[in-house]
Amino acid sequence: MIRVLFADDHEMVRIGVSAYLSSQPDIEVIAEAGDGEDAVAFAFQHRPDIILMDLVMEHMDGIEATKRITDEWPEAKIIIVTSFLDDEKVYPALEAGAVSYMLKTSKAEEIAQAIRATFEGRSILEPEVTGKIMTKMRHPDRRALHEDLTNREKEILLLMADGRTNQEIAEELFIALKTVKVHVSSILGKLQVSDRTQAVIYAFKHELVH
Repeated sequence: MIRVLFADDHEMVRIGVSAYLSSQPDIEVIAEAGDGEDAVAFAFQHRPDIILMDLVMEHMDGIEATKRITDEWPEAKIIIVTSFLDDEKVYPALEAGAVSYMLKTSKAEEIAQAIRATFEGRSILEPEVTGKIMTKMRHPDRRALHEDLTNREKEILLLMADGRTNQEIAEELFIALKTVKVHVSSILGKLQVSDRTQAVIYAFKHELVH
């Protein structure tokens, strides 16, 4: 018997899908969650074989819930069941640890088949999702890391490259020292470097300093 946890904020959807799944001889819906927080709690409480996860829910969305579950339980098998196919939902959900990705427009039998396949270790993706992944593989994101810096962070990076200390930067920009430290920490994170020196080297390497 495949034990399933179903998380969705629409009660009627939960009732309908759960009723169909429970009618299957090899599937049992052991718990239902109406938001992401309950989904996480129930996942650790019941340790289901499969988790059906909606993406848009109150208190905590399905992406965050998926991440929290897989961070502590990497073996969890999570199937996203959603109405959304945009990049801002698909990639983060898969990166968070979801194994399969289905649309709510899928037939109930298709969801049941996805549950069985995922339980057996296979990944089931909507054709549109597969197409997105293949396109991304053919055309990887070439955005440079520094393109994610805010204008203020770029300004501070240039001052760092000029050899200014945090205190000097604060005085130059008329902002609090604590604020400068927050910006510097953000800069290091976005540039994926561990210290100021590496950040400055990055700036010169990418010709951000003139």
